[in-house]
Amino acid sequence: MHTNEDPERLSRERNLFFRLLQVGLAEDAAPYAAEVLDLLVEVTGAQRGFLAVEGEAGAPPLLEVSKGLAAEERQAVRASLSQGIIRDALRTGQTISTASATADPRYSGFQSVQAGKIQAVLCAPLSARGSRGEDLGSIGVLYLAGRSKPGPFPEVDRSLCELAAKVIGPHVDRLLRRQDSAKVDHTTALRERLPGFSLAGRSAALASVMREVLAAAQVPVAVLLRGESGTGKSAIARALHDASTRRAKPFVEVNVAALPESLFEGEFFGAERGAHSQAHQRIIGKVEAAEGGTLFLDEVGELSLTAQTKLLSFLQSKRYLRLGGTSTITADVRIIAATNRDLEAAIASKSFREDLYYRLNVLEIVLPPLRERASDIEDIADAIAARLGSGEAPALPLSSGARLELGQADWPGNVRQLENTIARGWATALGEGAFAIEARHLFGRPKATEPAKAEAASQLSVGDFQLKTREFQAQLVEAALRETEWNVSEAARRLSLSRSRLNELIRAFGLSREERSSR
Repeated sequence: MHTNEDPERLSRERNLFFRLLQVGLAEDAAPYAAEVLDLLVEVTGAQRGFLAVEGEAGAPPLLEVSKGLAAEERQAVRASLSQGIIRDALRTGQTISTASATADPRYSGFQSVQAGKIQAVLCAPLSARGSRGEDLGSIGVLYLAGRSKPGPFPEVDRSLCELAAKVIGPHVDRLLRRQDSAKVDHTTALRERLPGFSLAGRSAALASVMREVLAAAQVPVAVLLRGESGTGKSAIARALHDASTRRAKPFVEVNVAALPESLFEGEFFGAERGAHSQAHQRIIGKVEAAEGGTLFLDEVGELSLTAQTKLLSFLQSKRYLRLGGTSTITADVRIIAATNRDLEAAIASKSFREDLYYRLNVLEIVLPPLRERASDIEDIADAIAARLGSGEAPALPLSSGARLELGQADWPGNVRQLENTIARGWATALGEGAFAIEARHLFGRPKATEPAKAEAASQLSVGDFQLKTREFQAQLVEAALRETEWNVSEAARRLSLSRSRLNELIRAFGLSREERSSR
């Protein structure tokens, strides 16, 4: 602060920061931004004020508040987001001050400046901060205009606004991120009715599955779960059991594809002592183990035709014989089956019995693949990361860049593939002594190489697609940074990205100015 200023002014400045701290307790970005703008207009004596946080290139601002601006004036200031004063503040990361924008040769040629008759202006960029305090670049601006006296805003006002911007920017950024993460949750009410439901996510697609689970749980009929491998069919089967009146009884899961045809009958129905060489005592089969509860038959589409016949007979009568037994036993079990096969095609090819299909498919629940509920990927990833680690190997959080990369990646193996990727990234991050799982831990660090020739590109396998896409993105980012001498704002403009998004990519790709310049 400037000690030669009058005591009243210094007192107002101290009061401003005290009030900023109080306002900073706000939970919503817009009310917070509006109140701090009011405070700054008051302490500087500005006639008008404007505060905005930019969105992606071509998109409207994420946040915009104004003070003392008529509709047409707001429109003129808004136009400066892509040109003139505000553009320069965002591009350079420096405060712009002018005594008269209409007379300043840098800005007098802009129609919005002349139309608004803009005189004294003070425009300070708002910057965001990373989890370790690093500068993530400009995310928006604090714009003040108009004075009762001629000339520019005094230096003390400039210093005040710059200091305030350093407080405002990170806090607004945090509030906006928090609000974005608190997106509409379509599953909240349903989770109250399915307390044991373990699949993460908030999408409408997941909510639809949950409603089907609730409906199916109320009726004691067979259910067929269908969906690609890794979509969570086992978890859904468990949720069905837990929501039913059988919840206090056993839930028995059996991968029927893993049962050899010669052992199916003994494993499934049990065996009397001496029925075969391994039956040294009576063996309890899966059906008996699930008595009163639920029997979940996973990968039912892989059963041999002989085993299908035995299963069909059981489903028709709900009666069975232990291997080597003579007494018929009546079973009280609910059947849930699951498959990732096209059973209709299997029926057409005579590899699956049509009558068994109808016995299993009384009710059907189809689980959507991750590509149909992509908005859930970050929630699922966070849940997976939180489960990893124990003892001397702690769980690590996913960085914001890693979460973004995971959310944008293709997952043909669905949740199972996602789990494997995150587990590998966690192990790699632990080996580095990192405090979070970064994108490079998950996908490997893209190599900055010359663009591949068309002939080489034509030979890429599908499995290379994700890696090669990241390598190409890294090349574009590095080239833009090199051409602009690491002016992040200008590089972001050339790539049609927001500065915050470019900073996330720089971290995700492990790029650094020092490393590149040393090559």
